[in-house]
Amino acid sequence: MVGRRAMRPSGGMRGVVARSPAVAFLAAAAVSAALVGGVYFWVVVSSFRLPDHRAAGCLPDGEGSWAIGMYYGKSPLELRPIELKGKSNGNSSAWPVANPVLTCATPTDAGFPSNFVADPFLYVQGDTLFLFFETKTVSTMQGDIGVARSLDQGATWEFLGIALDEAWHLSYPFVFKYENEIYMMPEGNKKKELRLYRATKFPLEWTLEKVLINKPLIDSSLVQYDGLWWLFASDFTRHGTEKNAELEIWYSNSPLGPWNEHKQNPIYRSDKSLGARNGGRLFIFEGSLYRPGQDCSGTYGRKVKLYKVEKLTKEEYKEVPVKLGIEETKKRRNAWNGMRYHHMDAQQLASGGWIAVMDGDRVPSGDSTRRSLFGYMGFSVAVALVIFVGFVKGAISCYIPPSFWVPVTRRSEFSRILPVHRINQKFRRYSTSVGRNISATKARLSEKTWSNTLFFCVIALIGIVNVCVAVHFLFGGNGAEEAYTYQGQRSQFTMVTMTYEARLWNLKLFVEHYSRCESVREIVVVWNKGNHPTSDAFDSTVPVRIRVEEINSLNNRFRVDPLIKTRAVLELDDDIMMTCSDIEKGFKVWREHPERMVGFYPRMIDGNPLQYRNERYARGKKGYNLILTGAAFMDSEFAFSKYWSKEAKEGRDYVHENFNCEDLLMNFLYANASSERTVEYVHPAWAIDTSKFSAVAISRDTQKHYDIRTKCLAKFASIYGPLPQKWGFGMREDGWDK
Repeated sequence: MVGRRAMRPSGGMRGVVARSPAVAFLAAAAVSAALVGGVYFWVVVSSFRLPDHRAAGCLPDGEGSWAIGMYYGKSPLELRPIELKGKSNGNSSAWPVANPVLTCATPTDAGFPSNFVADPFLYVQGDTLFLFFETKTVSTMQGDIGVARSLDQGATWEFLGIALDEAWHLSYPFVFKYENEIYMMPEGNKKKELRLYRATKFPLEWTLEKVLINKPLIDSSLVQYDGLWWLFASDFTRHGTEKNAELEIWYSNSPLGPWNEHKQNPIYRSDKSLGARNGGRLFIFEGSLYRPGQDCSGTYGRKVKLYKVEKLTKEEYKEVPVKLGIEETKKRRNAWNGMRYHHMDAQQLASGGWIAVMDGDRVPSGDSTRRSLFGYMGFSVAVALVIFVGFVKGAISCYIPPSFWVPVTRRSEFSRILPVHRINQKFRRYSTSVGRNISATKARLSEKTWSNTLFFCVIALIGIVNVCVAVHFLFGGNGAEEAYTYQGQRSQFTMVTMTYEARLWNLKLFVEHYSRCESVREIVVVWNKGNHPTSDAFDSTVPVRIRVEEINSLNNRFRVDPLIKTRAVLELDDDIMMTCSDIEKGFKVWREHPERMVGFYPRMIDGNPLQYRNERYARGKKGYNLILTGAAFMDSEFAFSKYWSKEAKEGRDYVHENFNCEDLLMNFLYANASSERTVEYVHPAWAIDTSKFSAVAISRDTQKHYDIRTKCLAKFASIYGPLPQKWGFGMREDGWDK
């Protein structure tokens, strides 16, 4: 009887096949996770600025995204970035030019695809600067030596080509002049020798002069000091704690050799934070020798340290750390060198001033590898959870008959000889016990209790979080909201916002967020009313200037301010929060057309009489002819002087009287000054009005606010004429205006 019950096909089939609800649940869970991941990508990830990827270059690289910047100063110990030098280039709308001045896009756009540029060295030839650097060539995934030229002291660079390409990796192209010949001593440790090349046709043709030292030395730098030539380098065959922590010194009567080892070699060999590995060219300032070194603690090339050499002889060497003189950015990944910078070449010009090049990166070493690992782990966990939940739901839904746990046995002569019967009895008792426990567990899980519901909700939440994590790491780039280049260059702008005492909490949130945007140089707070704060009251990565006004007027927003050092100004209400990526998009669009106002809130003004309406109306009309200046880029020189011109006085008086419509007046003044297009719209990924969370919103009564603005339209149209024709949405190729 036992055997017959166990062999029944109907019971066996129901015991091993789960019913369709489990499969349906599994599919529904997978679709839900994918949907949540898609929503997360659209709302969060897609709002971040991803790097400018060319078809052949500037791809994610495990070594980083290195770029090169320019610095100037009266001393090599006090260097300031090019954006503070005030160099401009009208041809590219860079007012001022900002770092980095050379990126992977420079060689890539010239037909030499590159993933990054690093290890820059200058060669000064009169008023012309030549820049030699490592470029990570995409075709071979190894370093070659590229060269660029600048005719305007580093503001713009022309990529000339690859100066040196060997069958092995090259970097650190130390270039110098000796006895009217120009030499290059690049790193090529894979060849296990330190090679010296001589220019046969500078700067693109070089020939091997000789092998200086038969040793795999890296980051080798030469300097002539106290009657001898000194070579500082590191042995790359070191392992463990000595990797990137070793320094050797060699000396000779000539840079061509022969070279002798210093008596104290190795000078360093155990602490990566000491800056043992060279970080650029050694230089002499006011009679003292200085050596840049790399702090490699935490990650390779974390920062440059500077050392003053107090003693250098054939038997002794002593150096002490000194201040580098370059202020570190606080913008972290939103700055081109926010995570690390590991190389500097400072040289004195004929004018007496100093110029320097530095490389920098916004991500630590191995960042792309880590992001891929975390992303795939997130997806794997999410898939495992979906399978687990589907299995549990299937186990609850399926039916397992008691006969499933009964072993198939038949009495025979063989069973009497061996103790099979007793073993079967024990197995039967054990199987029955397991069956009861499983049945009891199924019964408990089948009950619709709050604990069971909570269990599945927690599992679902964990799965959704893992999907979002995976999407973030795999598709969110390096997490930086980067600046956009225009004609190969970067620039900066000034933010201007107007507020008063009751909105201070809002202002602090505003400053903390927007000061992290890469292209923001300064934030100017127009303080209209009440006790004003000091600049140090804000958590800001850029200077904050409080401009206290004598009277409370909306006209103060556009007051001429000679202290503003950038051509571009972003007028932004302190209650508007959007991503830095959207801000950077607007800045790029404005640089393409600096004669326009470029903003994020479009309006369509039409009708007879003119009526003020919201963005929904503009969308319905499929166009706009006005941009709200509460979130708009403009030319500070043109816009502010125009607003405070004699012709605008009647309009300003009307704005002051009604405490409204200053943005409408600016639109009419722009339209009155040109027959060309004067406004352009950029669609933000998302924007939040933070004043809605408090009682300090300026225009809480929307209808009353619109009525006042409708009257303003009639007034300004009678003074300055009509607004221009409608401009359609979606006219840009990049789709930023949809």
